[in-house]
Amino acid sequence: VLQAAQSAAWDELDAAVRRFQQANMALKYAPVPVVAAPFGMVLGGGCEVVLHAARAQASAETYMGLVEVGAGLIPAGGGCKEMLLRLGNAKAASELIGYAKMSGSAAHARALGLLRASDGISMNSERLVADAKAAALALMASYAPGLPRQDIPVEGEAGYALLKMGLYLAHQGGYISEYDTVIGEKLAHVLSGGRLVGPQLVSEQYLLDLEREAFLSLCGLPKTQQRIEYMIENGKPLRN
Repeated sequence: VLQAAQSAAWDELDAAVRRFQQANMALKYAPVPVVAAPFGMVLGGGCEVVLHAARAQASAETYMGLVEVGAGLIPAGGGCKEMLLRLGNAKAASELIGYAKMSGSAAHARALGLLRASDGISMNSERLVADAKAAALALMASYAPGLPRQDIPVEGEAGYALLKMGLYLAHQGGYISEYDTVIGEKLAHVLSGGRLVGPQLVSEQYLLDLEREAFLSLCGLPKTQQRIEYMIENGKPLRN
């Protein structure tokens, strides 16, 4: 991503993000149930894969989160869309993603909404794959893939203004940096549905397009490139 951004290979980067989005949507609406078996560190794109699976069977020691903000970005593989669907409102999704919240266990991931109540937890890590296989087979009898959603409620301009006010207060309180506010506004744009006039219903693909556009626009900013470079070199986020 960093090399593509620095060389302004926007078409190549756009195509890569589109492919990842399409792969996750193919998982979500596959003709057979797909069960993800997360364990250890399940961050960013790895977390997005799990979010799109029909079911997850997680190791008890699963440290899961959408942490892209630390690299100056927002989730663009459907993570924003899925958290909006799971949590039911833009504010909750914005706080989870904007503060890069990460679970301390699989049970904590459930509490955060990253795992569902129906998702399983394996206490014995050596049983994880066998448990996931059993979960997939158990789903077969009643599984129906469904169709991509066309009825996701978003708040539009009013929702964007509310999220932006929250960012302003967080920045004034010293909880986030000035550049975190820039990233947060991009995230708010996606979660509010692109600042539409009034509440409306939108499709999953509409939200995916917003995610991709926001991701690409952030890639073009010098401070995001600095964050990505620092993350690669140091393994921790830069608060620039």
